[in-house]
Amino acid sequence: MNKLFSALSALIVLVLVAGSCIYVVDQRQYAIVFALGEIKEVVAKPGLYFKLPPPFQNVVYVEKRTLTIDTPEIDRFITSEKQNVLVDTYVKWRVIDPKEYWVSVAGRPAGAADRISRSLRDALNNEIAKRTVNEVISASREQVMTGIRDRVNADAKRLGVEVVDVRIKRVDLADEIRDSVFRRMESERKAIANERRSSGGAESEKIRANADRQREVLLAQAYRRAQSIMGDGDARSTALYAASFGQNPEFAAFYRSLQAYREGFKSKADVIVADPQSDFFRYFRSSGARGAGSGASSR
Repeated sequence: MNKLFSALSALIVLVLVAGSCIYVVDQRQYAIVFALGEIKEVVAKPGLYFKLPPPFQNVVYVEKRTLTIDTPEIDRFITSEKQNVLVDTYVKWRVIDPKEYWVSVAGRPAGAADRISRSLRDALNNEIAKRTVNEVISASREQVMTGIRDRVNADAKRLGVEVVDVRIKRVDLADEIRDSVFRRMESERKAIANERRSSGGAESEKIRANADRQREVLLAQAYRRAQSIMGDGDARSTALYAASFGQNPEFAAFYRSLQAYREGFKSKADVIVADPQSDFFRYFRSSGARGAGSGASSR
């Protein structure tokens, strides 16, 4: 019975010792192997590994994934215009040198986040102090974030970490200057709007003048074309009349006289004072029209 108990105890101790010699590295972690308090190696690849049992060797795990620093506190900075702005940011960072990371902050994410936050505030202060409110809010926002990220990343590498990204979530004006800034922005937008209206008015006048010129040119061309067509028509009409009347000159003279009589006696109030023996009444004096001639002379 004592032998069985001793064997079972020895087996349990052997299993515990064997278990303490095996460690597993997850793909989301680094493993730092310590030998008597000193860093012996850093394991980055996931898998099953062996070590000496404690206290000869022990393992500490460090997060490999990208971490976020996003505090609810909003920092106040001063622009080149001496205006106060409130800036809310967040930082994405990760460990790239576990050994340096452990030596610098003892593997504590909170310690690394504190160092990165201090460096971020310094970088924000330097970048925003060189720019106006408008540049920080819109015009140079991307350039500001790039400069901040590069500066913070240079400081963070001394901790064995890398700053992946720095983003400005929100930029607010301080309460004491918000109204004045909004009024200035409004006046600037009104000036731009007035300038664009004047440019549009000048352009519209130019378009109208061009349209009027084209209209006059088209009307002149149409009038010239119409006069040319009318002249051709009159010429052809005259030629046709001349050819027709040339075949019977006596009928032509009689037809013209009828037209003259029609125009001359168009109204009952018309009065003609003329010699009855003149050529105008020649056809009135012809056979069968003597009475009509006397009537005409009486008028």
